[in-house]
Amino acid sequence: MLDRYQIIDADSHVIEPPDLWGKYLEPAFKRFAPTPDLAIAEESLLHKYSPRLRLEGNKQVSQTYPLSLVNGFDPESHVRAMQQMGVDISFIYPTYFSWISAVDTMSGQLVGAFVRAYNRWLHDFCSYNPEILRGVGVINLHVPKEMVTELQRIADYGWKAVYLRPNPVKGRILSDSAYEPFWTKCEELGIAVSLHEGTHSRLPTTGADRFNTRFALHACSHPMEQMMALLALIEGGVLERHPNLKIGLLEAGCGWLPYWLWRLDREYEDLYWEVSDRVKMKPSEYFRRQCFVAIEPSESYLPQLINFIGSDNLIFGTDYPHIDHDPDIVAAVVALEEQLCPDIIQKILWDNSARFYCLEQKCISKD
Repeated sequence: MLDRYQIIDADSHVIEPPDLWGKYLEPAFKRFAPTPDLAIAEESLLHKYSPRLRLEGNKQVSQTYPLSLVNGFDPESHVRAMQQMGVDISFIYPTYFSWISAVDTMSGQLVGAFVRAYNRWLHDFCSYNPEILRGVGVINLHVPKEMVTELQRIADYGWKAVYLRPNPVKGRILSDSAYEPFWTKCEELGIAVSLHEGTHSRLPTTGADRFNTRFALHACSHPMEQMMALLALIEGGVLERHPNLKIGLLEAGCGWLPYWLWRLDREYEDLYWEVSDRVKMKPSEYFRRQCFVAIEPSESYLPQLINFIGSDNLIFGTDYPHIDHDPDIVAAVVALEEQLCPDIIQKILWDNSARFYCLEQKCISKD
């Protein structure tokens, strides 16, 4: 709690320990455990990740959370950082797994082994204090037939959300028919789906075909992949067929959203006949009905954005402990009281995330 606000961190991260894979991978797959610098059989799992970037990233994280680094970013360290920031509940996303599972040429069976290992490890991690450390499960997009089975295991853990990359995987975008049973099961179980991009992966990624610097790659990948993922879910009819499915768009800011919704609504006015069998209302109406977007407190246009889309779809994550995380970020959201009313701050810091992550009653579809 900070300045009378209870706070949900809708997007924090673990730093997976190097020995995770050796301990948690099934015996048949242990020989594929990545090295600490994320290589398998001397092949890097990263794309355009320079030694200078690695050095600067490690330096920044070590300066911000030196005790967490010494303790290997264990659960106690995570809880301590939450307390320092004023966070009450933290929803936890991967770091290294997001790259490990994002190699388009990796066999689906191997990705599945990493998925199962990570989910088992994260369950143990969160067991340190499951009331405030809330796991977000991972899924094997490389093998669609495994997705529902893993989703049920995640639900059995009591978790309320799953993490997906927005990028195409093995040629499939999120509206591919192979994923339809997964969307159906998410809706049935009341499991929210969080889309979270990660730069330097070996999946098709906007900008990676033309830029080389982290500066350019990071600027392109996060908002632009979210834009196309949201389009895929709308244009492919996923949101029409699954009106109780909740989608979160994380770590890309929200400034791109008004333009994108305006653009999609405008295209729909002209071309509705092309998609009318699966898109029954304006794209902006699908967003308002079932999507959530994470804000950044430094986005100076937030008052204008709220005038356009309202305040019921905005959530907030700290991105702890990544290179672009600011340890004062929670206080920066609270300081937005100078521009936004306390009721809106309350929605951003707690109410909306509580709805998204199904912390309220009556979250599961009755259909």
